[in-house]
Amino acid sequence: MITDLYTERLHLRKMKVSDSQTLFKIWSDPDVTKFMNIENFNDERQAIEIITYLDQLAQDNKAIRYSIIELDSNEIIGSCGFNSFDFDNDKTEIGYDIAKNYWGKGYAPEAISALLNCAFNSLNFNRVEAKVEPENLNSIKVLLKLNFTLEGTLRKAEKSKGRYVDLKIFSKLKTD
Repeated sequence: MITDLYTERLHLRKMKVSDSQTLFKIWSDPDVTKFMNIENFNDERQAIEIITYLDQLAQDNKAIRYSIIELDSNEIIGSCGFNSFDFDNDKTEIGYDIAKNYWGKGYAPEAISALLNCAFNSLNFNRVEAKVEPENLNSIKVLLKLNFTLEGTLRKAEKSKGRYVDLKIFSKLKTD
């Protein structure tokens, strides 16, 4: 499994428990978690539990999550990664979050571009998917900027925060 990815401004490093304090601060912001399938955290132990769970998925080669580190400041500014691997069908699903102070600075597309490069060139996947709640306009803009294709809406496809939510499914193919 590839544990480090680099872009011009970012280092995507496999998430570690020692990242929990900073990630807790990000994941405790209700604006950041608004469209995530978690409630905003109120205790750092929640971040440790999630990171431990994600580490087990990585060990089992089922998924991997990276802490997004800004190279200039060496600060963790969010996370991203492959939510699931489907090796039988050469596809994966991505997810990402960025701390509110870093919104609108092009970090999400930059991090996602690194994931795409890894998915298509290192993992040799044919397809990358992203599922986004229809109200998450900023995330939709990021995916469209990266030339993802909107395939449709999955109606009431996921239970999030006690309610069923629609998800728009976007994809990008290796040949796009």
